[in-house]
Amino acid sequence: MAVAQRDFKIIVVGAGPAGLLLALLLSKHGIPVTLLDAADGPDHRPRATHYGPPAVHELRRAGVMEDVLADGFLPRKICWRKLDGTYLTGLDNDVLGDDPDRVACLPLDQLGRILARHLARQQTAEVKWNHNVTGLGQSDDKAWVRVTTPDGEEAKLEADYIIGCDGANSQIRRALHGDWTFPGRTWDEQIVATNVYYDGFEKHGYEDANFVIDPEHWHMASKITKDGMWRVSYGEKGGLTHEELKARQPMKFEKMLPGSPKPDQYTLTNFSPYRVHQRLAVRMREGRFLLAADAAHLCNPFGGLGLTGGIVDVGGLSDCLYGIWSGKADQDILDIYDKVRREKYSNMVDPISSENLRRMLKDPKDIMEPGKDEFLTLCLQAEKDEGFARKMMMGIYELQYDFTQHYKNSVE
Repeated sequence: MAVAQRDFKIIVVGAGPAGLLLALLLSKHGIPVTLLDAADGPDHRPRATHYGPPAVHELRRAGVMEDVLADGFLPRKICWRKLDGTYLTGLDNDVLGDDPDRVACLPLDQLGRILARHLARQQTAEVKWNHNVTGLGQSDDKAWVRVTTPDGEEAKLEADYIIGCDGANSQIRRALHGDWTFPGRTWDEQIVATNVYYDGFEKHGYEDANFVIDPEHWHMASKITKDGMWRVSYGEKGGLTHEELKARQPMKFEKMLPGSPKPDQYTLTNFSPYRVHQRLAVRMREGRFLLAADAAHLCNPFGGLGLTGGIVDVGGLSDCLYGIWSGKADQDILDIYDKVRREKYSNMVDPISSENLRRMLKDPKDIMEPGKDEFLTLCLQAEKDEGFARKMMMGIYELQYDFTQHYKNSVE
């Protein structure tokens, strides 16, 4: 008997964009999904903004890209500059032409609202807010979580599989592996993410995304909304309090931003200091429990590999679970998921994102000389050769993996 012919259910813990997307992809197949979250509603923090081509591919599969582009936009060019604004080199997304998977931009909280709207239309999906996971367990044929409900009572919820999409401080990962088991490292540098309206970016010829290389005032400035909001994420020395960082912000903007603006020349709408990590869970599968996105791995935000990689996790995992539900795949496909997604992080996400950050801290004086920075040298070549540029920009598709190749050829 195919798995689909018996009672089959998935629980997803964490109703952020990763959890919402996974629930949507599964429910569109008719798979019953319950989404649990400890919060009382969606997360309204803006957070990440840029979705690489593999992530856009998954959002298209979920049927939400029309809404994403209605609210967001397709950024054109990414470039690298010196602190004084001098252009060094860049990559132009227009070389991808009408490719439906080209990079898209939309603040993550807005994507979450879109996904929630689409999920609400699915008859096999439900979202339970104010459900905090307090314990978990599993047997050969079921997994369960214990939760506190909005009325303060405790409940036990069962499913065939339970997926932790509950972020960097994942309760599921901590319950499976221990509170302090999340191998990797924390960067000494502290990041401050700000959202700002400032017309000086356009006036000084900035591109849609700009990485500024400087040992002291390194930062990224990217347009993130159609109405002209920009994300400026910059580095600060460690050890400063939130109040000290806030007090330094006007000075940092005057040093970093084109035109050296004073506070009355821009509108600051968000100020969020945070530490950045490069970490990978010891496993992304423990029996009937699985991890995806930030619950499974973390990286610094420069280059968008954390967001894109997490969305690709979710797309691949949905294929694995659909394969099991439909009888097209054995449970062993989840071991392949664990192996592949951890290798993608170790071989691609971690080294590339780490080098993206290290590059920004370098002295830009001679960085464009041959042999100084291989990636920037390749960007120079790409600016002269459109075919090479397209090939270079398509390299991010290495994040993907087709799990359907492990489906069985026939179903008994």
